[in-house]
Amino acid sequence: MPDGGDPPAGAYAQTRRCLEIILDALAELGAGPEHVVRTRLFLADAADIDEVGRAHGEVFGKARPVTTGVIVGLLDPRWRVEIEAQAILDA
Repeated sequence: MPDGGDPPAGAYAQTRRCLEIILDALAELGAGPEHVVRTRLFLADAADIDEVGRAHGEVFGKARPVTTGVIVGLLDPRWRVEIEAQAILDA
């Protein structure tokens, strides 16, 4: 978060924030969610998968990238989710 601020509360809001960061990075390259071919969801708690999946589906519902979920310990305990995305852009 900017200036070391606290992340949003809850898995859904944190997922939305992660996805905003991804979409902003894609936009800088002239791309969008339709260019994403794979995502990896790193969750601190498996119980969050429904909320994370709901937010993920709102952004990538039509694109349908291959998605993997992994339960991990995140470095910053305030965060419940981290997302990695891979995109393919036209040359």
